[in-house]
Amino acid sequence: MAILSKIRDRSMFLILIVGLALFAFVLDPSSIQSFFSSNKVNSIGQINGEEIDREAFALEVENYKTQSGGRASQMQAVNAVWSTTLGEKIFESQLKAAGIVIGEKDIWNSLIALPEIQNSPLFKNEANLFDEEKLKEYISNLKDEAEVGDKQIWANWLATEKEIKRNLERQTYTNLVSAGLGASLKEGERDYIFSSTKINADYVFVPYSSVSDSLAKISKKEIQKYIEGNSKKFKPEATRSLQYVIFNIAPSEKDELEVKKEVSIFINDREEYSNAAKTTISVPGLKNATAYEAFLNDNKSDLGIDNGYKSKNNFSPSVADVIFNTATGDVVGPYKDNGFYKVSKVVEITQIPDSVKSSHILVPYSGAVRSTSLKTKEAAKFTADSIFAIVKNNKEKYAEVANEINTDGTKGVGGDIGWVVRDQAFSASFDKDFANFIYKNNTGSINVVETAFGFHVIRIDEQKKKDNVVKLVSFARAIEASEETENIIFENAETLASKLTDGKSISALAQEKGYEVLSALNLKALDEAIPSLNNQRQIVTWSFEQDRKVGDFKRFDVEINGKRGYVVAIVSGKTEKDGIVLSVDVLEKIRPELINKKKAKLIKEKMKGATLEEIAKNSKVTVATAQDLSLTNPLIAAIGMEPGVVGGMSTIKIGKVSSVIEGETGVFVMVVKDRKLPIKLDNYENYRKKINQNLKSRSYQLFQVLEDAADVKDFRSTYY
Repeated sequence: MAILSKIRDRSMFLILIVGLALFAFVLDPSSIQSFFSSNKVNSIGQINGEEIDREAFALEVENYKTQSGGRASQMQAVNAVWSTTLGEKIFESQLKAAGIVIGEKDIWNSLIALPEIQNSPLFKNEANLFDEEKLKEYISNLKDEAEVGDKQIWANWLATEKEIKRNLERQTYTNLVSAGLGASLKEGERDYIFSSTKINADYVFVPYSSVSDSLAKISKKEIQKYIEGNSKKFKPEATRSLQYVIFNIAPSEKDELEVKKEVSIFINDREEYSNAAKTTISVPGLKNATAYEAFLNDNKSDLGIDNGYKSKNNFSPSVADVIFNTATGDVVGPYKDNGFYKVSKVVEITQIPDSVKSSHILVPYSGAVRSTSLKTKEAAKFTADSIFAIVKNNKEKYAEVANEINTDGTKGVGGDIGWVVRDQAFSASFDKDFANFIYKNNTGSINVVETAFGFHVIRIDEQKKKDNVVKLVSFARAIEASEETENIIFENAETLASKLTDGKSISALAQEKGYEVLSALNLKALDEAIPSLNNQRQIVTWSFEQDRKVGDFKRFDVEINGKRGYVVAIVSGKTEKDGIVLSVDVLEKIRPELINKKKAKLIKEKMKGATLEEIAKNSKVTVATAQDLSLTNPLIAAIGMEPGVVGGMSTIKIGKVSSVIEGETGVFVMVVKDRKLPIKLDNYENYRKKINQNLKSRSYQLFQVLEDAADVKDFRSTYY
């Protein structure tokens, strides 16, 4: 009511604000057009002028995440679907331009040719041959089931058909292009001559390493100019750089002591007032409890019952010594273990193996887990006892019967289950009766054992490494931050954020408080991972919001490895799509090249003269000789691979001093003494074929070329 009253008090003010906003809207009709633009609202991007529907794209993303079993993050799914869509649309447009259409008949023929379809029993007739009609009936049933509820299987089938179409489009276009690639016999002859010609030359070589790096410093302006001149090579993208401080919500020392104190209350019996009984009653503690599962549930333990057996190496040394020096029925603790405070009662001390190899013969009955048998429980027991009498002293007969009646993975291997380790055997996923038999009896033991799956004839084949173990019942409380601690951590994060308003640097403020400042450099619009924070898409999205400026900051609620916390982040750097991104990776790529070009310029100034001898003298080096060089092996002894230099040797006039050539490792001037041509061949077919194979083997580059040439507008970062 108080809020409504305030709104009424300011009603004229609100009307004025709304009126001005509408007036501004009307003054600029383009705003209305922009607001209602279908491109803005319904498109995730454009590929060669075709709009990519946002809702359909979002559905594909959700399907991808479902098919990945939840392993793919949101942005991984988005990027994967975008990549698939991009390929599909690019090849579709290329095939359309070529007048080729992938029709339903093409997809169907590819579908029925799949080995999975051809060999499936679902689609075979009485003669055990593939039957198209059975496949059509199967697809029709999937569609009918989707209409009444089960849509996921039908969606998966449609996705399979779509993937087949995509593959056909790629394959068809690649084959089309490959068919147009080829070489003539004349090209084969030329390739043979070029690759087999041997070149002998004298040369002067001055290595780049002869010039100090200090004489070839590269300015930021030179780097910018280089990147601008090679924009396709670097494909500049908009980037944001961040500085941030992480505030983990972690329990204080006081919180730990409180949890420890609380856990200790549950060791002994205690008096509590009962509202139901209207009097004080005695509540049993762990020491006197007997119904352990009920005890843990009633007292709301943060960990449930654990039926496993633990050896000494399952505990920290200090706790292990205490536990293994107590008697059955004693209570140990409180002690700290993996983020919990625990009090533990030793309920069993024994000696069992750490792994067991066993075999079984299973006789299920109606009502048992995973059973399709119609046998009664009594009939199954009688059968199991009869089998036991036959096989108990006969291993060959045991294997024969197991192979005959078992229906699980042990059929065909004589009932062999293989090795089962102790932790697996006593976990919730393994039958406890089966585990108790194979671990609490000796090697060679065989008997009938009832489990949730039926009656087994179990044989213990081998056991490894018996050691002392205990079974514990543990009451546990997670060690978590209290509300008071959370409030303090929140206030620390808020205080840091508020002080950034005053224009102070985050580094200076963090230093005052002893916080660590972390950095994320050159984040891209579709990134989600931030160092030490894992996937924090919300922070990346915020940093790329329209009008975001360097110096803007915000506090974020985050979750890191399942634990909550806060992050105070500030935008420390920003480049737009047409800007220059001077990342470490980019600098590592271009700096050596630019330094060598600058060194080459300094070297060239000294490489003067009419003869190699004069040039060598002025450069303070000697004339060297290279023999039997070829284009296929451009290795100059003691220097390295120099394809550009040897390529120059293959074309310059014999006996003439060449111009200065910048190589991979230094600067060259050369005189070619002779070029020894190879003998002529009767036929150059093999060399023509080699060129063809090289061309066709590069078909994998086709998509990259098409993508570079495509007109792509990407709006993903607006919505994800």
